[in-house]
Amino acid sequence: MTVKSGVMGCAALLGVLMAGQVLAACERPAVVKVMDFSVCKDWPAFPGLTLTAVANFSPDPMYGESDRVGTYDLGLSVLSTDSPEPLATYRLPSAYMSDAIAVDDLQLDTARYKLTPELQAFGVRVRFRGSSRVNPVDETLLSLYVKEGSTLRPVMDRFVVYQFGGEWDGGCAGERYETIRTVELAKTRSHGYADLIVKSVSTSLVGEGEPQSCDVKSTTDKPVLTTLRYDGKAYVLPEGFKGF
Repeated sequence: MTVKSGVMGCAALLGVLMAGQVLAACERPAVVKVMDFSVCKDWPAFPGLTLTAVANFSPDPMYGESDRVGTYDLGLSVLSTDSPEPLATYRLPSAYMSDAIAVDDLQLDTARYKLTPELQAFGVRVRFRGSSRVNPVDETLLSLYVKEGSTLRPVMDRFVVYQFGGEWDGGCAGERYETIRTVELAKTRSHGYADLIVKSVSTSLVGEGEPQSCDVKSTTDKPVLTTLRYDGKAYVLPEGFKGF
């Protein structure tokens, strides 16, 4: 019993150490400015590989360094735990604009986006939020990328997966809306890539009266299904599905 426990203890310790090594391999790239974003994430589809995303802010000269008006350059990398040199990269200058509606968050999405039997995509989610309370704006955009040799290629650009907005008086009266979209792989294909089935669920909120006697009505529409198809270069997004 003692020997068995000792072996189990060593195995558990080894597991912790290995997990620590994997965790240590995923290091967020360094950033310079306060408004920069930097994330990393292990890629479950490919053990031993990690993904990094960096959004570097460049302020608009007219507003100065202290303002949030400007642009973000986007940089992506696929890294191996065996080497510090990237296996594949992507860079897009002025990828995102930031003003009254500013970049609020940057995340990597490693859901199972298996677009072909051999090709697995990963996603980058960017959240934008407005500064107005009475005219709220909250939007999350999803872009998908695939690895082709030493480069990363975008196959879906700025797909709106979440959207919240409206106009109200800050107390009760007014209208607000919310749309949530989820993505599933279809069995059908276009140009060799799996079609994507999008389910959109929209909810509207209408308030009337004074804050102390506010009458709020919420209405959720029936889910709407939309199929996105690959045109040989990228997935075509219908009107209203692509963000800024």
